[in-house]
Amino acid sequence: MTTLRLRPEEPADTGPVRQVLAAAFARPDGTTPGEVTLVEELRGSEAWIPELAMVAEYGGEVVGYALLSRVHVTSNAVRWPALALGPVGVAPHRQRVGHGTAVVQAALDAATELGERLVVVLGDPGYYRRFGFDPADRLGLTSPWSGLGEPWQALVLPPDVSGEPAPPSGEVLFPPPWSRV
Repeated sequence: MTTLRLRPEEPADTGPVRQVLAAAFARPDGTTPGEVTLVEELRGSEAWIPELAMVAEYGGEVVGYALLSRVHVTSNAVRWPALALGPVGVAPHRQRVGHGTAVVQAALDAATELGERLVVVLGDPGYYRRFGFDPADRLGLTSPWSGLGEPWQALVLPPDVSGEPAPPSGEVLFPPPWSRV
């Protein structure tokens, strides 16, 4: 029986991850999806956290991907670390069998283990609620996507051993690659 293996991205996964994202976000005109470019640009930035770039491997093939990268919440001139979830993609031939849910949960679990406290995402509320995401405005978080309503979401992760509180309300600042998506 073939099982799904969830693990951090390795250098040899760059090409397969690109293929998964290109297929998952394929454009009718054949141009490279912005999600592919986003990951490639984030890899070379300070926002990249290698342990939080998660792949799903099935039968030796990379079939899913979920990325958590560094963002910051600003409040009263203080910058608090947080994470942005995305992109999340699954190869079309492996969609709707739980690989997306598994790879997102693996990334969130890894973030919790690292002591991270807050994750934001822009996506389908019906999908992300299963992980505990709620509208980000309930936490007083704003971003360039705040005006989109419920798709702008946030998740407070369980407290780490130090008991540090979640970042306060404020504006979520994304690294430059995000502005090009």
